[in-house]
Amino acid sequence: MKRTRTPENEERNSVGCLAMFGSLELQPEVCEVVDSIVERLKTLSRKLDIEFVAVDLRLDMLDQKGCQGSKKCYGPDEIALFLKKLVFDKNNAVYLTQSRWDNSLDSLKDLFPKTYIKELIMPMDKTQKFLGSDSSEYEKVIDFYVCSESDVFVPAISGLFYANVAGKRIGSGKTKIAVPDVCIRWF
Repeated sequence: MKRTRTPENEERNSVGCLAMFGSLELQPEVCEVVDSIVERLKTLSRKLDIEFVAVDLRLDMLDQKGCQGSKKCYGPDEIALFLKKLVFDKNNAVYLTQSRWDNSLDSLKDLFPKTYIKELIMPMDKTQKFLGSDSSEYEKVIDFYVCSESDVFVPAISGLFYANVAGKRIGSGKTKIAVPDVCIRWF
């Protein structure tokens, strides 16, 4: 299948490429926010000598991609069971790329009480700037770097974000990436 080049696709791919190879530098304030989120998640996990997991789970993307019937993306219930099968437990900190809390995430939080989204773990004084109505690019950058720095990355949705995070992780020696489509077959 041949993909048509569009300026939008080229721009997205170039940003991912720059980020993957370390050429994209974060603004100091964004870097501070990312570092505080990552440090908090690592601290929550370090206390018990366990790993923190970042899951690319965005409910809006699940709806847009028409994931029902497709096993290229997974919902909160499936991700919860997947993490449990991988022997993660209630003490593991779990970061979700989902922007706002949704009731459908409750089943995940029931099994993993230390499940966080940006607005629950970000310093309160930064939420308006980075999670306000005009800040979706900030959210994507924060998600990218938190997922890149996590102990384990789980892509609930296949796509460009997953590919960019995987590339960044592999390039920096963080190879723990658990892909549900592949791993679910192991059980």
